[in-house]
Amino acid sequence: QVQLVESGGGLVQAGGSLRLSCTASGSIFGIDDMGWYRQAPGKQQRELVATVTRRGSTNYADSVKGRFTISRDNANNTVYLQMNSLKPEDTAVYYCNAHTYYRDISYWGQGTQVTVSS
Repeated sequence: QVQLVESGGGLVQAGGSLRLSCTASGSIFGIDDMGWYRQAPGKQQRELVATVTRRGSTNYADSVKGRFTISRDNANNTVYLQMNSLKPEDTAVYYCNAHTYYRDISYWGQGTQVTVSS
């Protein structure tokens, strides 16, 4: 079992920045990829924002590329999402995700609200 705890959400004006953090605990040795997803108001599906592999390779959604940076601190079992140049359309609940391909299991954090005002 893996537990994910997120922090760093809040209210920010357009053009501002936020830094999200997610720390994993529990049976963490099997984790391969970690990432951030978001669920916009009124939508059921969580949208991929960014992922990072255990070795540090990253992938970004086109909508955030160049503005967001995902990073991973393996020693502290923490993944970060630095969000710059925030836009109102970035408003969503952001969820941390950890995945193990061997077990084909994804773990999710509780979500942290990011609100970008215009």
